[in-house]
Amino acid sequence: MEVSRLCSTLVQIRSENPPGNTREIIEYISDYLEGLGIKGTVINRPEGRCNLIVGGTQDNLLLCGHVDVVPAVNDGWTHEPFSGDIAGGFVWGRGSTDMKGGCAAILTAVKRLADRGEGENAGLAFVCDEETGGESGMRYLLSKNLLKPCDCLIAEPTPHLNPCTGQKGLCRLKINFKGKPAHGSLYPHFGVSAIMEACNIIFYLKMLNERNFAVDKEIEEIIVRSSGVLSKVFGMSGISGIEDAIRKITFNPGRITGGEGVNIVAQNCSLDVEMRIPWGCNVNRLTEEITERAGPADVEIRTASAPAFTSSHSDIVKITCDEIEKVYGKPVQPIVHWAASDARHLRKAGFDVVEYGPGEILTLHGIDERVSVSQLESATAIYEKIIKRYT
Repeated sequence: MEVSRLCSTLVQIRSENPPGNTREIIEYISDYLEGLGIKGTVINRPEGRCNLIVGGTQDNLLLCGHVDVVPAVNDGWTHEPFSGDIAGGFVWGRGSTDMKGGCAAILTAVKRLADRGEGENAGLAFVCDEETGGESGMRYLLSKNLLKPCDCLIAEPTPHLNPCTGQKGLCRLKINFKGKPAHGSLYPHFGVSAIMEACNIIFYLKMLNERNFAVDKEIEEIIVRSSGVLSKVFGMSGISGIEDAIRKITFNPGRITGGEGVNIVAQNCSLDVEMRIPWGCNVNRLTEEITERAGPADVEIRTASAPAFTSSHSDIVKITCDEIEKVYGKPVQPIVHWAASDARHLRKAGFDVVEYGPGEILTLHGIDERVSVSQLESATAIYEKIIKRYT
């Protein structure tokens, strides 16, 4: 129960992002490690965005977790979102799956090893803002050379037999359109509507979703495997929808604002759009194409990262798969998926990265988010074994 109680405590320490203040939870983790004789360094960023790094006595393994969580409204929850209740074989609450459960498993694994005097310390990093892009967290630590490239495990939630070895790329754009105002009763014969210009780009993005991209044999095999695994996780009868989400450009026009009045042809319109970029698609050429298509509109590229992948033949993937199989006694299959995480920043900086952690995938970012106690215990045992293999 040790890991579940720690997970419960972390859930109760509020760290919603926004606003993103992680000072209290980072101080708690720092004190926890100091109680084990492990000294960390707190990296303070503006507005209470705090990170914690611990240098390993050997520089060949880094274990990572993010301590920020998405906001939660206390409406419809079986247990209040920040209660951390332990009931029915689960720890309940916002962040229990994404990813304070993983953080608790890392810390408990480190404690068990320290209590037994076994092995050297692995490096640790707990960061403040994975949910909003990592500007004050992982990206900042890497920009200041505070983390040295090595093999890395991020305790993000995954299916229990399927560590994640790659994610699609991420592109976020803000496009500002300018129209030519006129009396609303004369449109479309007079005036240029900035809102309609934005709609034209949205229709164009929908066309981009129909494109197919060629990939090499290793990526092709893991996409097919991942589609089968994830279709079962999400309870889908077929894999085509999941496979398209992995293979193709997906897009979300998440926010659109504009217009000056119902009787005026819109002079201004702003569109915030997010796209997930598949293997085989060049993100730089894609943004150039969209910029050209947008014409006189102002296109601001806020994030543009390519899809990333760690080979199944790398040490961190082979060791992780081996230790999962020992704990569960079943075959383990690495997968890729469509979401983004801090793994993209680490891979770009030269790290080999695998994601593996406890969690109820269908509840992350949702109502009744929870993590099973049994998965917490199993993840802790796996992390212990991985650390010993490296140190």
